[in-house]
Parts: sequence; structure tokens; C-alpha cells
Amino acid sequence: MADIIEMPKLSDTMTVGTLVKWLKKEGDPVKAGDMLAEVETDKATMELESFFDGTLIKIFAPAGAEVAIGAALCAVGKPGETVAAPAAPAPKGGAPATSQKPEFRDHSTDAKPAAPVQAPAPIAAPPPPAAVAGVADPGPASPRPATTPTSDASSERLRISPLARKIAADQKIDPARLTGTGPHGRIVKADVLAAATNPALLKRATPAAATGGGVPSPRTDTPSLAARGPLQEDRMVPASNMRAVIARRLLEAKTQIPHFYLEIEIDAEPLLAIRAQLNTGLEKEGVKLSVNDFILKASADALRRVPGVNASWVGTPSTGSGQVGIQYHSAAHVSFAVAIEDGLITPVIRDTHLKSVFAISAEAKPLGKRAKEKKLKPEEFTGGTFCVSNLGMMGIERFSAIINPPNAAILAVGTTVTKPVVKNGQIAVGQTMVLTLSCDHRVVDGALGAQFLAALKDLLEKPALLLV
Repeated sequence: MADIIEMPKLSDTMTVGTLVKWLKKEGDPVKAGDMLAEVETDKATMELESFFDGTLIKIFAPAGAEVAIGAALCAVGKPGETVAAPAAPAPKGGAPATSQKPEFRDHSTDAKPAAPVQAPAPIAAPPPPAAVAGVADPGPASPRPATTPTSDASSERLRISPLARKIAADQKIDPARLTGTGPHGRIVKADVLAAATNPALLKRATPAAATGGGVPSPRTDTPSLAARGPLQEDRMVPASNMRAVIARRLLEAKTQIPHFYLEIEIDAEPLLAIRAQLNTGLEKEGVKLSVNDFILKASADALRRVPGVNASWVGTPSTGSGQVGIQYHSAAHVSFAVAIEDGLITPVIRDTHLKSVFAISAEAKPLGKRAKEKKLKPEEFTGGTFCVSNLGMMGIERFSAIINPPNAAILAVGTTVTKPVVKNGQIAVGQTMVLTLSCDHRVVDGALGAQFLAALKDLLEKPALLLV
């Protein structure tokens, strides 16, 4: 009897997975441990591993398809054996229970392309902008044909691996001008690198006049505002798995969690001074501490001083729990937001309260790197009890973050600002930083949140305490 391989659940927010490409084709022999396909989840792109020996006798989902959790992906059995596609099950609430299920491993999305498989049905192009209710067409007054597609990239989702897209952005190459050599024309790393070294491989950019808009070609004179046209073509891009999950989760957080916000300004000079001193002394060892390393450590120590913030609300409609209460956590697992393509993810530093700022720095840097490459394992981005979101490196002075459930609070960190301050009754030049705490009012009241910020301020303004 053939073994059916299903789409497993890899995170608590995953509902579907996108089958990027098959690494095996029907009729290929398969051994336990072989990689069968690449699957993109809402958090990362991973490889599907087989636990069965036999032959890949049937592929149920073509490359490019979105497959619900628990739905059949393929069947492994004896050569010549026939099998019908099982009925699609209802979405499962947890990961596969038995060990005879597929696992995922981290990978580079630009692995060697597999043999071609049957192409999926073509994706219908989105409706023209004029057909979208309530949206005015910003193009020229003269009507433009709605039936003439501008390009493959604008009429359907561009097929490009996350790594290739990142390299293209670094090289300042428009992915729409690349020709993909991967399965079904997918743009892979090799295509971007080839175009970077040989610009002749790039497709000619579509002139703005031919598309009825777009970015004007470079000119020696300065065109009038009316002649410049829109910044880009009107288009509708289907949301990726990650973007759709972010949209759903943030809507739930903002509508179901009663947010309130507390803000405090700290003297950042002592922190910057001790950081510079430590980095100078440890430069030869390749150690470089960031401001965020100190903030992660200070947050964990502040949670030890004010443990009421290190908690979660239990019994919301989204959990389906009948018991209502507050879950207090015995350990501070501090996560930090990392911006990645099409969203963000929050790697977790486990037991942050037990680690030195040096250990936190050594752990945070590779976590952040793997996050940007979408190679985090599920246990590396789940289970956080408190979150830090830092936009200081982007020049943002202050902002309010949305709580990441099931946490009861999230800390927003602004940039360091040089400005006049009062010290010992005298006006002097100082460096300050604004910290904003978003709190779940079901768990944290104003006084409790203020105590946490006071503890955090004390630790950051006396950073030697963080080195004990």
C-alpha cells in the first residue's frame, strides 16, 4: 500500500504552504532521507523530506500550488502501483503526530533545479485598476486598453526565489528584466549573478509611453508634473503566505487586545560610552556589541524585577479556551523583530535572563542572519514571552508597536538623539533615547507598566549592572 505524504504544520500561524518546486519527479526512486520538494511557509522556505523507501508514484500538487495543511502532496509506493488523491481534510490544529510524517530542513532556495514536472494551470491576471471599486485611475485622461498586458511581471506574480530577489535588490537589478532558468521560468540566484556580470542579458525596460504610465525614462530636462505620470503601473499582487498571516494576526491583535502605551526618555550617554569601551577592548577578538544587545539584556533583567509584565492572557476567543486567566512565565524568552522580504519575523533568545550581554550578542547575530535568509527553525521563532522592536537604526525617534500575541507587552526602541538636556541644573548637550511600551490592559495596568519602564531606565542608564 502506498504511503501518502501530506503538508505538515510547521508553525502555529501556518495554514497553507506554497509548493515552490519538486526535486523529484514521478517514477523516480526515493529513499528515506531524500528531499522531495521545496515548500514556502508563512515563515521560511524549507525542504520536504521523505521517510519512506520506494518510488514516487504520484504527485498530487503541482509546483506553484498552495496546499492546505493535511492535504496530500504525493505518494510513495511500489513501481506500477496506482493511487488516487485522497479527499482534502479539514485544516489540522497541530503538527503531524506520528514519526512517519515528512520533516523539513533548512536549505538554499537556489538548489540545482530538478527535472521538469507538469506545469500548473496558468494564473489568471488580476482585473484592471479601473474595475476596482472606489479606486480612481491615476493614468492619463485618454483611455488605455485594458486587455493588453504590460508584461508577465505585472500581469501575474513574478516567479523568483527569495534569495534571488535579495541579491537583485543588493545589485539594484529590476527582477522584471531577468529571464528565469529555473522550473517554469522561476528566477534563481544564477540568473541574477549572470545579469550582474553581463548587463546585456537584461530585458529591455518597457517604455512608459507603451504601457500608459510607469516611471519616465531619464531626461535632460525637467518634465512638468502632469507629464511625469504615475510612479508605477497600477497592479494587484497576490499576498504571500507570510503577508496574509501578518495581516490576519495584526488585525486580531489590534481588535482583540486592548492596547495602551507608555513612553519614557532615557539618558543614552552611559550606554553608548560603555558599549564603545567594550567594543574597543574586544575588537581583536571579533566581538562587536550592538545597542540592541544591551536592550535585550536590560529587558530580561527588568522582567525579573517586574515579573508581572512577563505574562500572557489566557482564554481569548481565538484560543477557544474555556478558562480565563493570566499565565505568568517563569523564564524570560525575549524575542526581537527582524525585517525580512515581505514582512518580519521575531527570533527568540531563550532564557535571556540567564545569559550575559556577550552571550546574547553571539546568539542574536546568527539568528538575525538566518531570519533574513528565511532559514529559522520553528523552535527559533516561537515561544517568546516579551518582544523588542528597534527602528533606531533607521532614524525613527519614537513609535508604538502592536503587541505580538500571546505576549502582554512589546517594547518599541527609537534612535539616539543629540539635543540640549539639563544636567546638574545646567543646560548641556546630551544623547537621549525614547522607549515606548505597548501593554495588554487585560494583563498589565498603567502602574505595572510604569514600574517596568522605570526598571528598564535604571538598567540602561547604569549599564554596568548589565555586565554583572
